[in-house]
Amino acid sequence: MLEWITNTINYFGYWGIALLMFLENLFPPIPSELIMPLAGFTASPYQPGGAKLNIIGVFFAGLLGSVLGALIWYYPGKFLGETRLKRWADKYGKWLGISSKDITKAKEWFNRQGRTAVLIGRLVPGIRTLISVPAGMSNMPLLPFLVYTTFGSAAWVGLLTYSGYILGSQYELVDKYLAPVSKIVLGGLVLAFVFWIFKRQLRRTRR
Repeated sequence: MLEWITNTINYFGYWGIALLMFLENLFPPIPSELIMPLAGFTASPYQPGGAKLNIIGVFFAGLLGSVLGALIWYYPGKFLGETRLKRWADKYGKWLGISSKDITKAKEWFNRQGRTAVLIGRLVPGIRTLISVPAGMSNMPLLPFLVYTTFGSAAWVGLLTYSGYILGSQYELVDKYLAPVSKIVLGGLVLAFVFWIFKRQLRRTRR
């Protein structure tokens, strides 16, 4: 995976970064936590031979790919509907690393947070890829969706890019340390949702 990402960036430059971030939205196993820090490293003056790319160009290339990838999930949610999309995910989603449960989780997150779910969701591992689906299913207008998606993606891409730029040859530390943090954040969200369900059921019982 690392060698493939490295070769793609080295060969295609900014377009390679955009392509990788686009694919990261389609295939969640491709980690943005590795793509953008590595891309940031290519813009770092600390690497042998100096910077190969400009950090601003790296950032916007990653942002472009991320936003375009989010659109790919928005339109199936809008036109296919929840039932057909879940059926498709259970049948073919294993190739993309998703299931109907993932779609349900993204929808529940969207329903709790409203439109800001798109903004916040782009920063939450396990949610960021699929948050576009419930936005489409809820017929969220395209312009607000793009605005929220762009701002959320900009924060995520900017953080990862700058981390790789600062760490230089140690860019892999971003993935090493961010991955456990990502799991903790996701676990906390799941626990919060379970607690919310428990309190809701408890209130109904008391009535």
